[in-house]
Amino acid sequence: MRYLLKNLKKYRKESILAPLFKMLEALFDLFVPLVVQDIINVGIRDHNTVYILQRCGLMVGLAVVGLICSITAQYFSARAAVGCAAGLRHDLFSHIQTLNFSEMDQIGTSTLITRMTSDINQVQNGLNMFLRLFLRSPFIVFGAMIMAFTIHPRLALIFAVIIPVLFVIIFGIMKWTSPLYKKVQTKLDTVLGITRENLSGVRVVRAFNKEQSETERFQESNEQLNREQLHVGRISGLMNPLTYAVVNLGIIAILYMGGAAVNSGSLMDGSVIALINYASQILVELIKLANTVVLISRALASLSRVEMVLDTKPSMIFPNSPSPTPASEEAVRFDHVNLRYAGAGEDSLTDVSFCAMRGQTIGVIGGTGSGKTSLVSLIPRFYDATGGKITLEGKPITAWAKEELRGHVGVVPQRAQLFTGTIRSNLLWGNPDASEEQLEKALETAQALDFVRKKPLGLDEPVEQGGRNFSGGQKQRLTIARALVKEPEILILDDSASALDFATDAALRKALRTLPEHITVFIVSQRTSSLQHADQILVLEDGRLAGGGSHAALLESCQVYREIYESQFK
Repeated sequence: MRYLLKNLKKYRKESILAPLFKMLEALFDLFVPLVVQDIINVGIRDHNTVYILQRCGLMVGLAVVGLICSITAQYFSARAAVGCAAGLRHDLFSHIQTLNFSEMDQIGTSTLITRMTSDINQVQNGLNMFLRLFLRSPFIVFGAMIMAFTIHPRLALIFAVIIPVLFVIIFGIMKWTSPLYKKVQTKLDTVLGITRENLSGVRVVRAFNKEQSETERFQESNEQLNREQLHVGRISGLMNPLTYAVVNLGIIAILYMGGAAVNSGSLMDGSVIALINYASQILVELIKLANTVVLISRALASLSRVEMVLDTKPSMIFPNSPSPTPASEEAVRFDHVNLRYAGAGEDSLTDVSFCAMRGQTIGVIGGTGSGKTSLVSLIPRFYDATGGKITLEGKPITAWAKEELRGHVGVVPQRAQLFTGTIRSNLLWGNPDASEEQLEKALETAQALDFVRKKPLGLDEPVEQGGRNFSGGQKQRLTIARALVKEPEILILDDSASALDFATDAALRKALRTLPEHITVFIVSQRTSSLQHADQILVLEDGRLAGGGSHAALLESCQVYREIYESQFK
């Protein structure tokens, strides 16, 4: 709740004025039954048309003033709710940017999307209704009971009985449904995850003719969500009939006892009508309150899910300021390093040790799932090693400030990812101050300059979401160019040439050898041809270092490397 209140403080004025104007509207509503009472008891009984018209004019005046108050209250409540939700969404997005890969893996992408969209929309709607109705409805309910006591204390005792019963019904159902709404949102996460997976993998689904099975999988998850929504909807649906039944029993009691009081002469007809009007007002307001409670229950369930993400603290701690880096010819050293992902049953890397010197090209090869990406992910500290020690240029990796470390290491991920904008805007991610000459040089090294020049707008050619208007090979070359624009001390190419043909791959490797001598390059690849000219090749098998050395030495000494080589060249 503290995150919501923090953002609501910025709209303190609107948060006070919205319920204030709503209660002013409610106050005018409470006077209407008294005016009706006067019309019946005085105007109709005495056949006084002028008095009736005067009182009708007063009712119209109360209605107009109430309408103005209502519109004003709705404006302020909407302003506060929308502004608060926008602030909460911004806080959530900013916090997600601080989370490490471990936390992102544990929470899940589809869940984070749901919490930033659906959950925050639920919080916005709940806050809006709270500011508008949650104080107005109790004010009307207790105000109507007080007004009833001014008319006839004995009949007003009926109100004193039915109001507590109604509150028990409403808040009992609220307590019952609140955890169920959390389950509904969890099921929504699952549906969103399947939808996202199918949309991103639509080519694979169609290539394997799996449309029917994926439709059935989606339908099953959708049915589970539907069942949960119907279950909680049925429980919430009990609120209206129960409140109607209690209030109507109260009206029957008022008519029964009021009729007897009118016959005895202790009460007038208009007073009975006024009491029934107050009972009707209570009914209407409690129905509104019931619907508000349902919305607030959903909002609270969604808010707890949002706060769960906001309460998740990053597991990695980075120093606030850079520390001196000792002069060292070592670029990267792994000393008996282990890595186990959160929730995993066994290590992904076990007892890995090697040393990469400045200016060397290091190849990393191994079978699928051998730990290649895990190994290079430790260098920019995307994950923390669970054992052993990693040093970068002679300084422990945990001693590097975040900005310093990420500026020092350039990464081309396994999956090429471009962002909406232009080719130029994507390249400038590496260095916002890069000149035209630097951009062209990076594109030339990445073997991307030719196809960029052929584009009608060149560097200003639009890039659609995810780079879908480029081929796989073009995207890979642009992501390599983006990393080169950064001019890092350590460049990591994580299987980033897998979509390139052999000729382009060879040209890229030749161009990479012309990089400045101080740059250390890590190349992860499945192709031995891409690594055979590397100064040192690391061979991984099941998370362990099966061998290390030059291409020729590994052919002689490492069976795993020899098997990979022979499978590709024989």
